[in-house]
Amino acid sequence: MSSDVMDKVPETELPRLKGKGTPWRERFFQLSLWASLAVGVVFLAALLTYNVVEAWPRLDSRIWSNFPDIIDPSNAGAQSAIMGTVWVIAFTALYCLPTGIMAAIYLEEYADPNRWWNRLIEINIQNLAAVPSIVYGILGLGIISRGLGFGQTVLTASLTLSLLVLPTVIIASREAIRAVPRSIRQASLALGATQWQTIWRQVLPAAVPGMATGSILALSRAIGEAAPLLLLGGLTFITFNPTGVESPFTVLPIQIFNWISQSRAEFTALAAAAIVVLLVILLAMNSLAIWLRNRYSRRW
Repeated sequence: MSSDVMDKVPETELPRLKGKGTPWRERFFQLSLWASLAVGVVFLAALLTYNVVEAWPRLDSRIWSNFPDIIDPSNAGAQSAIMGTVWVIAFTALYCLPTGIMAAIYLEEYADPNRWWNRLIEINIQNLAAVPSIVYGILGLGIISRGLGFGQTVLTASLTLSLLVLPTVIIASREAIRAVPRSIRQASLALGATQWQTIWRQVLPAAVPGMATGSILALSRAIGEAAPLLLLGGLTFITFNPTGVESPFTVLPIQIFNWISQSRAEFTALAAAAIVVLLVILLAMNSLAIWLRNRYSRRW
């Protein structure tokens, strides 16, 4: 390499170009990153191993086929909590996904960024994504449960969790729509398609992998939330499954909280088994998100 070129190369890159290896500060930084990753992985593996060992005596069909029993823990299960989780998350998806996707379409394709109200909407969405979940519980208790009179029902829980994950769905959907090349829109419009036809037939199909991944990850967060539902008054002991949106409910995080609060050791094993069931559901949802991303993603 000529001396003129070497003069233009930053000093931090000279040792590598001269064959002297990686600078010690870069090696130290890489080692620090690997050490941080190792600490997190080791603690996570230890926590999962401990939980599986504690849950092993109760990892059988009783955990999903039986209802809770405070008198006989050996015969207790979490069927009502599992079905309640399914009901709440299903209606959460029904409420928040169409709303979040349509809001993302408006903000990316129709909204004028120079107008003050559009900038205000974007700022509020970004701020709401960082609000603690307990605040949404207070909002749901004051407005949805008591203000609208919905009470302690599946509808109240699903609407509250919808508000909790809605900013995440909007942000993820906007990023997926933004990743579609502008040339696809221009080609569709040049061929005579309207703006909505371009969005419906070109942009959305190309953005589906990113939107699906973000939506599933947002619902994965909602399925593990306990604080807002406890504040809403989610019941800790229910021996029946929900039959509609106006039914009382309990979910797995609330049931786990109830069992951990008990003094007898049998309930600890029950709580650990319910945690394993919840982890399996979360891993299944995250695996589906990864599969959708890999199956339908495109390279532009």
